[in-house]
Amino acid sequence: MAARIEDYAMLGNCRTAALVSREGSIDWLCFPRFDSPACFAALLGTPENGRWSLKPSGHIHRVSRAYEEGTLILETTFETETGIAKVIDFMPTTAAHSSVARMVVGLEGRVDFHMELIIRFGYGRVVPWLEKHGEGCYTAVAGPDMLVLRSTTPLISHDQHSHADFTVHAGQRKVFTLSHQPSHEHVAEGFDLGSALASTNYFWREFADRCPDVGPWTPLVKRSLITLKALTYLPTGGIVAAPTTSLPERLGGERNWDYRYCWLRDATMTLLAFMNLGYFDEAAAWRNWLTRSVAGSPAQMQIMYGLAGERDLPEFELPWLAGYEGSRPVRIGNAAASQTQLDIYGEVADAMVQAIRGHLPPHSRIEAITRVIVPFLEQAWRRPDEGIWEIRAQPQHFVHSKVMAWVAFDRIATVAATMNNGGRFAQNCRRIANQIRAEVCEKGFDSERNTFVQHYATRALDASLLHIVLTGFLPANDPRVIGTVAAIEQRLMRDGLLLRYETETGVDGLPPGEGVFLACSFWLADVYVLQGRYAEAQALFERLTALCNDVGLLSEQYDPQMGRMLGNFPQAFSHVGIIDTALNLYRRGQAPAVDRAHT
Repeated sequence: MAARIEDYAMLGNCRTAALVSREGSIDWLCFPRFDSPACFAALLGTPENGRWSLKPSGHIHRVSRAYEEGTLILETTFETETGIAKVIDFMPTTAAHSSVARMVVGLEGRVDFHMELIIRFGYGRVVPWLEKHGEGCYTAVAGPDMLVLRSTTPLISHDQHSHADFTVHAGQRKVFTLSHQPSHEHVAEGFDLGSALASTNYFWREFADRCPDVGPWTPLVKRSLITLKALTYLPTGGIVAAPTTSLPERLGGERNWDYRYCWLRDATMTLLAFMNLGYFDEAAAWRNWLTRSVAGSPAQMQIMYGLAGERDLPEFELPWLAGYEGSRPVRIGNAAASQTQLDIYGEVADAMVQAIRGHLPPHSRIEAITRVIVPFLEQAWRRPDEGIWEIRAQPQHFVHSKVMAWVAFDRIATVAATMNNGGRFAQNCRRIANQIRAEVCEKGFDSERNTFVQHYATRALDASLLHIVLTGFLPANDPRVIGTVAAIEQRLMRDGLLLRYETETGVDGLPPGEGVFLACSFWLADVYVLQGRYAEAQALFERLTALCNDVGLLSEQYDPQMGRMLGNFPQAFSHVGIIDTALNLYRRGQAPAVDRAHT
């Protein structure tokens, strides 16, 4: 069985990622891209679906691990009866092909190790053809894919498994590298491990060292920044929501989705986090990805795209995988790509305004995109949609979607007013924004209970209503906002953390039950800051960050009763929350209010 979600660390090279457990097993790896078929899929099945285990063969007294400061280089230290050794795991950021490097270093005494490599292409189904290719070099081929293993220790292959047993004494080291390349090419030359380690160290440190001081939360913010950078597909600037698929929102349930794609919403929030910390190169790369991806009719703008802007993300199931702790189905692709979610227009407009305020160099296509979006959204905002939570049931008039449509017109009006001959265009946008606000306050507000509701004609609550204040739709001290926050605290809070919404209403068309959604609790902390409830904001922030695992990573959701992480991991949305709330708390004494430029 796979390890607990929180027992994994991530390795990455800004092209793909691997998950390695505390016991030294790489149970998830897609080569060469985040969304490629996995060659190690034990995370969602069994070891026979592919893994790479490297650990002491005897009894382990203690395991400790940490990333080398400011990097994504993982060091795992094993203490045994006979000695101490560490395993250094990383993915080179400058290698010609995507690779994983693993180095065993003896620290004290002697430690016996066992290495087991099980390669299964095609998400754990396809057994490759294994061959020796010269001294210390082995290849695994299936169809278009080839993995090349280089080892300083001889391997033994048996029953489609590869093994190695060896001993390291203090001062000794053993090295393994695994690289992906197209199978029709000649086997590429190996890379120098020392040079690769040094250049990878420099790559991450140069990035992390640009992080400004955020007081006591600087280490947390740096780790979240590194995580978000690792979720960026460097060739295009696209940002994936998470590097995994089908990690369940409820153990044994069917709320299992593929997050290895670029959501406009998640990526936009990541963009804002980058800009707020001064990372404008990353922000510009994402904006360029956006302008390429959304080209064409605004009616055809999708909520998510592939890493290079691909639009076709068909969803299907993998019946040969048992699912994480029996959570089925295992899904590849995401049918939500075809949904209508009106909030994305507001998210994109807000990001573009913040880019202008942050003095990001202008982009020629942005104004053209804005001009065609407005006529479309002028009609579209009145229609129901599937909303921020991507319901798979009847579309509704979600309040959050209307609020974000208001954001689109509000932000566009602000920018248009500064452009030549933009006065009339700005006035029209402001007029529509006022219409939306009036309708939401009439149809989306339950005056009897003094709270906004999830969608028109319901009494259900939704944590996304917190964006009413985070976006500036209404001020933090508005009695309707105060009533809404109180209702959310009363009805959506579980053990001090927030559910996304009341799942028993059946609005999402799926069986009820999931963990608390961590991003929602970060939003609540941000609202507390806006309302001047600083002590509560800090207490909630500390409660949330205490859920990070031992290497500082967070998943999408958490089960307070079981004390376990749930959902895809690590999740960009959650790490954006760490950055935003840390900034809001740090700046609380420097500004009278916190606006969406920070959240």
